Amino acid sequence: MGDTVQYQSRSAVRQRLSPDTVRDAARRRSPNAPPRSFLWTRRIVLTLLAVFALTPVYVMLSSSLKPLKDVQGAFSWIPSTLTPRPYADIWHTVPLARYFFNSLVVAVSSTLCAVVVAVFAAYAISRYRFAGRRFFSVTVLSTQMFPGILFLLPLFLIFVGIGNTTGIALYGSRGGLVLTYLTFSLPFAIWMLIGYFDSIPRDLDEAALVDGCGPLGALLRVVVPAAVPGIVAVCVYAFMTAWGEVLFASVMTNDTTRTLAVGLQGYATQTDVYWNQVMAASLVVSVPVVAGFLLLQRYLVTGLTAGAIK
Repeated sequence: MGDTVQYQSRSAVRQRLSPDTVRDAARRRSPNAPPRSFLWTRRIVLTLLAVFALTPVYVMLSSSLKPLKDVQGAFSWIPSTLTPRPYADIWHTVPLARYFFNSLVVAVSSTLCAVVVAVFAAYAISRYRFAGRRFFSVTVLSTQMFPGILFLLPLFLIFVGIGNTTGIALYGSRGGLVLTYLTFSLPFAIWMLIGYFDSIPRDLDEAALVDGCGPLGALLRVVVPAAVPGIVAVCVYAFMTAWGEVLFASVMTNDTTRTLAVGLQGYATQTDVYWNQVMAASLVVSVPVVAGFLLLQRYLVTGLTAGAIK
């Protein structure tokens, strides 16, 4: 009986409340909430940034679906004719599949090599004290101060000299390009993983040693699983560096080992430029990087911010 009376009293209160009163109560803001001006400013800024970022993507997508004569003419935001033919022609105008395979092999190989070497090097610097430890760390970090173009001629001469002396063809090969990309991705990977390993408590290593693991077992069974976000961030960085690099790929490769970043130049001939196919190929080659970034975004953010909050 008491529950029935209480329910009826609540219903009566709801009926007496006007819609405006209910709406005002729903809009009541907490004392710690930011001011409305800030919220609207944030919405406007984020909207402008989204438009700024998505406009080039829309231009690429619309241009890739236009006939060549429409792309070469005056630009129109709304295409008058749409055709998927450029996405079929990109594989025949240039050997895009071969370029795609070369880029995939080089990017994956350089990423795996950089991560494996960086894990062992960063673990040694983070956990052990030895002579030259600080000098090595500073040297690794200082390599990031120099622009990559300074290493182009020395690496070219080194690869040619090794080929003439030993017969190992590094110039014009995928292996030579992998070694070239390691000179850029490996120092950053080591420096980043040092900070991440420092944020992992040493008690985990000691507990693994007590349980019977050696130093290598403690690294592989305890530290590496705890450092997955940092390792993923290094993988994304190394892969993106190798996937979109142009300068060294244009010098260190030939027609057989050419990568996507250089192969896209094949859509420009002496008489014409197939702009619709360029846009279509650019979107196609961006799919692996975009898909990988979206899948690993959570680990990437965690790995990049871990060293700053340890």
